[in-house]
Amino acid sequence: MPSTTTSLRLFGTSGIRGIVNRDLTLDLCHEIAQAIGTSLAPQASVCLASDTRQSRELIKEAVASGLLSTGTNVVDLGILPTPALALLTREMGFDTGIMLTASHNPSEYNGIKLFNKDATGYSRAQEIEIEELHFARKFRRARTGTLTGMSGAKDRYLSVIKERLPSSPINCQLKLVVDPGNGAASGFASNIFAQMGLNVIPLNDEPNGLFPGRNPEPDEDTLSGTVEFLRQQNADLAICFDGDADRVVFCDKEGFLGFNEMIAFISRLVIRKTGKKRVATTVETGRLLDLALADLSAKVVRGRVGDVNVAYLARELDAALGVEQVGVYILPELGYYPDSIFAALILLSQLNDAGEIRRYFQDMPKLFFEKTKVSCPNELKEAIMAQVRDPSLVPSLRSGLRLRMTGKQPKINAIDGLRLEFADSWMLIRPSGTEPALRVIAESMSKAQTDKLIEKGTEMVQSLLLSSPLTGED
Repeated sequence: MPSTTTSLRLFGTSGIRGIVNRDLTLDLCHEIAQAIGTSLAPQASVCLASDTRQSRELIKEAVASGLLSTGTNVVDLGILPTPALALLTREMGFDTGIMLTASHNPSEYNGIKLFNKDATGYSRAQEIEIEELHFARKFRRARTGTLTGMSGAKDRYLSVIKERLPSSPINCQLKLVVDPGNGAASGFASNIFAQMGLNVIPLNDEPNGLFPGRNPEPDEDTLSGTVEFLRQQNADLAICFDGDADRVVFCDKEGFLGFNEMIAFISRLVIRKTGKKRVATTVETGRLLDLALADLSAKVVRGRVGDVNVAYLARELDAALGVEQVGVYILPELGYYPDSIFAALILLSQLNDAGEIRRYFQDMPKLFFEKTKVSCPNELKEAIMAQVRDPSLVPSLRSGLRLRMTGKQPKINAIDGLRLEFADSWMLIRPSGTEPALRVIAESMSKAQTDKLIEKGTEMVQSLLLSSPLTGED
């Protein structure tokens, strides 16, 4: 966490996160909550929910007490998926919704994520206001607010999404594994799907903040056990969530169905349903999305990483939807926030059989997408990225790639990090907003070429870190 710089910052790309009792202390949570409460009108009403992490009650107590001290009234919704918290903030008339989660990060992390009364995430301007109040210690003192609980959140959420689903019937013959990874969707998503008449086999469906079933970040490696379970059960599809269920990914009997593949497939479904011709996404998203939407004359617009950034971009564009490559789906008919459960239901409402997904991609060009990360102290990220973007400081990054890839100067996208676009490939270097790391991502039509891009980008970042005069001070 920052302490004495001119650019004091608490928020990353998706709220505030850190290791509990190291980066994210209880005192810090209390003070952040005081700043949040101070930014709201006196006697504002706030709903509060958490994922399943073991630190949830400690963090919740610190946040609630900070809010109460500013005269803010707090309603505790208990353990909920982030999509449910966001939607209920709007549907139940709260001024702000606060989700205590570190999403896909390991169990020792926790965090704070904020939603407006219309279910959109807090904008950067709102985050800056909270940061300024926090670092200036300008907290309102008022008569203590009230703290109450509330039941029935699941039923209220279900009633809303039922109203917004397409009228086409869902294929209830599909046999579904639902794997929340012991996170916030445990006992929630499987119950909702069962109430929708779906054939559900739960896995890792008990709330447990140590995530004993698997890592809370669902990907090809962490879902190998899920795929094996799916095969043993002779199921058709696995629907897998991250720690707070703002992400969803899918598997079939052949294995993981892919990040870029599923955002492309679901985007096609939504564009056909809505008739809108734009999709909002980020600089981390591969080109498969563009290829899959070409015959629909749809345009892919890439902006900054983070679901809040994608949500605001989708609203600005009046897009059919917003997506992040990692399995985030923002569906405007429900709201400008990520809703993994609704996205899964959209898919199921238009899927005759699970094989449709792989059959669609059989005729698509094969693309090789890879990502890695290089550890980098948060205080060095800005300086390292300034060098990455400066061709006079690191000419070998661009010239070396230019010679090896196409012989032409790449197209440069510097909206978030540095993305170099070649005719048949691209590479991105950007600072992580959730970890002390720089990410290197690349994609091409050749695995060897993708590996070379990853190698070149990683070497560049490591070289800059080694040459930094501050590296040895940590």
